[in-house]
Amino acid sequence: MAFPAGFGWGAATSAYQVEGGWDADGKGPCVWDTFTHQGGERVFKNQTGDVACGSYTLWEEDLKCIKQLGLTHYRFSLSWSRLLPDGTTGFINQKGIDYYNKIIDDLLANGVRPIVTLYHFDLPQALEDQGGWLSEAIIESFDKYARFCFSTFGDRVKQWITINEPNIFAVMAYEFGVFPPGVSNVGTKAYQAAHNLIKAHARSWHSYDSLFRKEQKGMVSLSIFAGWAEPADPYSASDQEAVKRAMAFQLDFFAKPIFIDGDYPEVVKSQVALMSKKQGYSSSRLPEFTEEKRMIKGTADFFAVQYYTTRLVKNQENRKGELGLLQDVEVEVFPDPSWISLSWVCVVPWGIRKLLKYIKDTYNNPVIYITENGFPQGDPTSFDDTQRWEYFRQTFQELFKVFPQLKCHGLHLTPGPILLFGEDQLA
Repeated sequence: MAFPAGFGWGAATSAYQVEGGWDADGKGPCVWDTFTHQGGERVFKNQTGDVACGSYTLWEEDLKCIKQLGLTHYRFSLSWSRLLPDGTTGFINQKGIDYYNKIIDDLLANGVRPIVTLYHFDLPQALEDQGGWLSEAIIESFDKYARFCFSTFGDRVKQWITINEPNIFAVMAYEFGVFPPGVSNVGTKAYQAAHNLIKAHARSWHSYDSLFRKEQKGMVSLSIFAGWAEPADPYSASDQEAVKRAMAFQLDFFAKPIFIDGDYPEVVKSQVALMSKKQGYSSSRLPEFTEEKRMIKGTADFFAVQYYTTRLVKNQENRKGELGLLQDVEVEVFPDPSWISLSWVCVVPWGIRKLLKYIKDTYNNPVIYITENGFPQGDPTSFDDTQRWEYFRQTFQELFKVFPQLKCHGLHLTPGPILLFGEDQLA
């Protein structure tokens, strides 16, 4: 078996997870600094990212790993508050610029293409204090930050991710309250934040398109998390419909407005409107796109998806009209007990094949980058990681089955959970 010519191999990291140096050289605090320093039951063993993998001072060691692995791409995120400590261009931190310039220049000097993420969950605390992602003002703030980054690094960076996993961020931060800012407003704030995330992405794409694309000749997209959904009972019509709703709320919620028509999936709008009416709301809890539709449609140059696992989905009618995102979808989600699993990741290699086929068929066969994929390790870690090796082997076999049908250009491997501290993601 051989991968297609030009297929890219990468590793993916994010600033808060690997850099450390949380207050070094003029960096401002981000929401994760505030959140973890508060401690409590939401912070595992009161750990923080103050040191993390120490990549801020140990970048050269990471570079050695990148070269040893023979990677063609390296995806990393910029710390917004390291570059702009208060979140605005009124205060620019030159040492932050120098740090990322070195990373970019070192990668290019070694034949590795940088893929740069602008936002990986680490909003400057100063902007959170002004309302964060629940305020429409964040759209303008993000656009100014994006334009600063395009202007500063875009002469060398040709592939940009605006926002990492906006669907995961909105739910974990504003539905469950387990990511900062830790605001749990069930059934409402996640939709509000998601709405602003989509508009912020679209605004920054247009800025790149109008101000930088002609000279820099780069590409811009966002990375969407997507697990595959499989009907619990393949012969059940209600479970099959539940799967459609699950995919619509998880993947299509963000992908359809951006890749298709500037609006949410019809089933999402109808479900939230129906549940809102049952709950006594005068209008739907899901915000509407109005004049923004034309601004949002077509604002991605490639499809970036992040796959780890699959779940079984069963129809579960919300007869009591309970408030909540899962209640809006009217599904029950669970793993097959026969699947090998560690933490939240179940080894279901065929899920990635079905997901990629779904993207191909639904979104007109776009160019696809798998910007995250991997299997977690427990703590302490072991080099006898047969499970992880087997996960990748089986995943690659499934990819080979669909490569002839897809424009799949690359795979970026990560060690697992979104927040896994204590080991270098490249080690």
